[in-house]
Amino acid sequence: MLRILPCGRALLPAIWCCLMSACGSSADGGAMPAPVWPQYERPASFDGIAKVGGLKIVLRDGIKLSASVLLPADADGEAAQGPFPVILTQTGYNKSVPLLRTSNEYFVRRGYAHVSVDVRGTGLSEGEWEAFSETEQADYREVLDWVAGQPWSDGRIGTWGASFAAITQLFTAAHRHPAHKAVFAIVPMGDAYRDIVFTGGQINAGFIPLWMGLVTALGLIPAEPDPAALQVLPQHLLSALTNFQVPVITRSLLGLGDQNHDGPFWRTRSPLEVADRIRTPTFVVGGLNDIFQRGEPLLYEAIRRNTEARLLIGPWMHVAGSSGEGLPADGVPDLDHIALMWFDRHLLGIDSGADAIPEVTQYVYGADRYVTSGGWPHPDARAQRWYLGDGGLLTREMPRADGGAVTVLQQPLNGLCSTSTAQWTAGVIGAVPLPCQTDNRYNELLEATYTTAPMAQDMYIDGPIQADLWISTTAGDAGVLVRVTDVSPDGVSREITNGILTASLRAVDETRSRYLDGEMIQPWHPFTAESRLEVGRGNPVRVPVEVFPTSLLIRAGHRLRITVGASDFPHGLPPLPDLVDQAVGLLTIHSDAERPSSVVLPVVPASDIAAPSR
Repeated sequence: MLRILPCGRALLPAIWCCLMSACGSSADGGAMPAPVWPQYERPASFDGIAKVGGLKIVLRDGIKLSASVLLPADADGEAAQGPFPVILTQTGYNKSVPLLRTSNEYFVRRGYAHVSVDVRGTGLSEGEWEAFSETEQADYREVLDWVAGQPWSDGRIGTWGASFAAITQLFTAAHRHPAHKAVFAIVPMGDAYRDIVFTGGQINAGFIPLWMGLVTALGLIPAEPDPAALQVLPQHLLSALTNFQVPVITRSLLGLGDQNHDGPFWRTRSPLEVADRIRTPTFVVGGLNDIFQRGEPLLYEAIRRNTEARLLIGPWMHVAGSSGEGLPADGVPDLDHIALMWFDRHLLGIDSGADAIPEVTQYVYGADRYVTSGGWPHPDARAQRWYLGDGGLLTREMPRADGGAVTVLQQPLNGLCSTSTAQWTAGVIGAVPLPCQTDNRYNELLEATYTTAPMAQDMYIDGPIQADLWISTTAGDAGVLVRVTDVSPDGVSREITNGILTASLRAVDETRSRYLDGEMIQPWHPFTAESRLEVGRGNPVRVPVEVFPTSLLIRAGHRLRITVGASDFPHGLPPLPDLVDQAVGLLTIHSDAERPSSVVLPVVPASDIAAPSR
């Protein structure tokens, strides 16, 4: 029996909808309507689950991928007669390791088979791992062919999974396989270089070694009694040491070869490069402080041009976002219910209510609730430029001709304990709470700060932010960090988002940048060796810094703060040649009429939070 409960519609009394949706309160303390989300429930139709392991998918070059499948079964574990629609998860995290959610019994009990596959060179699969390479991407299509041809498969396939298993889905969808009917990608990457590996031209020393080490370590665990493990596990270790993981990290840190610049290596591994090929209905889940915070809305934006797409962004870092921590809330169901709604609609043709899911649902810091809108960026956003003024003021007024300048020390370890550190280690370090992770004032001792007066009324910021900074340095180059914080009346400075850029990589491709009301609000930097621009000692230059998108309500009485520094470790560590150029210098931020440092903010009417936007 199906129950579709479309909140806010005539089918359901408003009071019942509010109870079901956990109605919140508005910024002024009045009642605030919950997001208009359909509520969908389909009871389990099978009491048991049967697992079939040890399956092998033989690829075109003879490499064998390890696979397993969960099938609907009776209470005694006897597999039901198929065929079934299939949910597919392709992962690099070893499908057989307990506690890693690479299959979902919730779907299986509702009549889906769930296939889990270790990608080439990971888990119990043969071969060498080269993350998201052309070879691995070609494997994804062969896996679809194999799944569609199994006796327990009815030929309809949906893909599901988080992080690594979300990225594989997008590359899989780009093949446009006729059996692939739906994508449910939880916290996926968009642009390998800009999102995560070399943000602002600086290597992510927090996440990349952690991630590659995780894949390597999980690939050495013989978590399934498979004789092949004795052969593949030594292969995985040797490949990590000599072929991919260790060589890539070493070359990047030392600035060897071309991997510290953007180019074919990173473009091949960026789902945004193939997003325009996707025609499979796609649901994207992201996080406001996820490691892929930048790319998730860009993926939604690109995919929706050619097919049905939805975007849900929660108040999450990576680990929390992988499970949709805190849902259901504010009328938004938990991720399993949303995914079932999505798969039932697109694989089974059931009128599950998926068509009524809002285009974009996003958590708003400050309002501390989910709100909906008709697209991303927010259709009601308007550009506002705020200037970094003399005396540390952040104001709408252009600085005076004799405005000031602030100088900070260029050293590579600022931000060692911050919200940023927790974010860029996927939330792992944040599991041990420290005051400096929630109050940025500790980091601000080594940064220049610019703060508004207390807000007379609520200010809603939603989308990407650009900081146009005039800087000079006594060194050969500089890192430029920008943090956006919300300062409460008691003085606590809560970091919301940030951006970082190596000054010599400040060149902008205007044709690929984003504009709002005629103002550039999201610069696109080429990050190639050819695009490097000289900085010069003591020479003022304009540096457009991309600050990753956010959703924030600055409440009346709170203040908005912009801080500028020279580093954000471990989020950004310059490759060795750049580190030498930036060392032992002084970074000066200029704020005068001739060199007016500023930020461009996407400001939305605060009233949009209290009512669904178009």
